[in-house]
Amino acid sequence: MASSSESTQESQGSQDSQDDYFYSSFVVEYIVPYGKEQEATFRRWYDRLVQAARQFEGYTRNDLCPPLDCGDGVVKWYSIVHFRTPDALNYWLKSSDRAGLLEEGRDAFLAYRYKSFTTGLEGWFSTHTGGAEQHNLGPPPWKQVLAVVLGLYPTIMIQSMVFGALGIMQSWPMATSLVINNLVTSSILTWLVMPRISRMLSFWLRPAYRLTALQTNLIGAGLVFAGLGLMVSVFTYLT
Repeated sequence: MASSSESTQESQGSQDSQDDYFYSSFVVEYIVPYGKEQEATFRRWYDRLVQAARQFEGYTRNDLCPPLDCGDGVVKWYSIVHFRTPDALNYWLKSSDRAGLLEEGRDAFLAYRYKSFTTGLEGWFSTHTGGAEQHNLGPPPWKQVLAVVLGLYPTIMIQSMVFGALGIMQSWPMATSLVINNLVTSSILTWLVMPRISRMLSFWLRPAYRLTALQTNLIGAGLVFAGLGLMVSVFTYLT
């Protein structure tokens, strides 16, 4: 009979295996001018893109859907690239090879864009999402909200206390002072506070595609609420 430690190791190994081989895909919409010559140009460029992607570790395949004639001389092409892991996909998406091909592709298509559904907070969790084009790989929305509140609350409180003590913007119109305060708060959050919170809670702010143990979720949420409770007590005492 396997010991409890052996069972734990097997379970951890199974989880690691799932994490390492969780296939990831990226959907892109290309806007291509209507016409056989334009189609041929796009296909030649797309073949070059696929050949470049094949050279990257973790590449699985590319799917190119049949073109969609939208009228007015516009045709849409949808491409799906598949990689074995999110990290491998991110490496390809951020590569100079892909960037160079996209620049050359301006002669093959009018524009391109990707489709995603986001909460609007992924930029503060860039270590998980991997850049501007990579979405839907961030932490679940409820974790993002708690993490942002953990950083936003002390930022606003300290900023208000400092500005009040120094008499900054006290006589300004509310609309003007509010926009300045928001600019300062957003800058502090983006460049100072959220990167540190993201690193500190990295064990908990795992991408949504990865299964997280209930115990880990409870510990992470507990730390956030404990931190908020402690800060409420401190700021109440100071004010």
